[in-house]
Amino acid sequence: MSNLLDRLYHGMLRIRIIEEQIAEMYTEWEMRCPTHLCIGQEGPAVGVCAALEKRDYVMGTHRSHGQYLAKGGDLNAFIAELYGKETGCCEGNGGSMHLIDLDMGFLGCVPIVGSTIPIATGVALAVKQRGEDRVVVPFFGDGSTEEGVFYESLNYAALENLPVVFACENNLYSVYTPIGLRQPERRSLKGIADSMGLAYGFADGNAPEEVYAVTQEAVARARSGEGPTLLEIPCYRWREHCGPNYDDDLGYRPEGELKHHEALCCVKRMEEKLLADGTLTPEKVASYRAEILEESKAAFRFAKESPFPPAENLYKHIYAPAVEGSVR
Repeated sequence: MSNLLDRLYHGMLRIRIIEEQIAEMYTEWEMRCPTHLCIGQEGPAVGVCAALEKRDYVMGTHRSHGQYLAKGGDLNAFIAELYGKETGCCEGNGGSMHLIDLDMGFLGCVPIVGSTIPIATGVALAVKQRGEDRVVVPFFGDGSTEEGVFYESLNYAALENLPVVFACENNLYSVYTPIGLRQPERRSLKGIADSMGLAYGFADGNAPEEVYAVTQEAVARARSGEGPTLLEIPCYRWREHCGPNYDDDLGYRPEGELKHHEALCCVKRMEEKLLADGTLTPEKVASYRAEILEESKAAFRFAKESPFPPAENLYKHIYAPAVEGSVR
């Protein structure tokens, strides 16, 4: 268990430091794509992905840096993609919201709210039809549970007994609108899961060991042919909806709410716990931080030194050939 907790801590710390580096470097205005940072939400990504095998599939949302990294995505390719470089994981075509690493089973991000849910359900159907030993996990926010495709996908996954684990990162907000203004108080994800024939799991997003445990159960259920699970994982984003800054001055969060959630920091809580039981030492923590920071800085150097895509790449991956005489 101590080795697992150490891995979970290192994974969250790595995401936190890399995200903080992105926030710092974003002010140079060399990253021109919108970024949705997951600072404060590292626990769900790390806890879920720790329960998966490399062969399992994950799909992310517009806020998927942590999910990509937790699933083992290539850091150099990730940072290069933020800079729009040819060495990026989408060859510089997609940016922050279009990350992909097929070698690690990260099938991609889709920024349109709720879109990963039906796509992942279709992938799970293909997995079942092919007889593959894989589990599919789409991540999505609480706002996605207000979309029609959410209900359609849950219904179909239950009907076909698909190997899919629906992971809802409930961070209480859809952009600037709190959940209380979007959903009736009596509504619950457990009630939805029960009514549609899915198993349900709940875990505190600030306790990645809890997230790991409920995900492990859901993955085992899916892998053994017992069908889909809906996971609800409460968490909280610290920074603005889109961008590197804090936005507590806008007034859409109740006074003191951000400070309350910062005090529940998943990284800090795990670090304190592991220091207290002797799993970690101050020296090891310092070593982890230095190692991750150097890895992050090296990735930024790689990205900055990489070339931009050539102009002819504008015509790659399109449905029709370029029209003769068009501007190149």
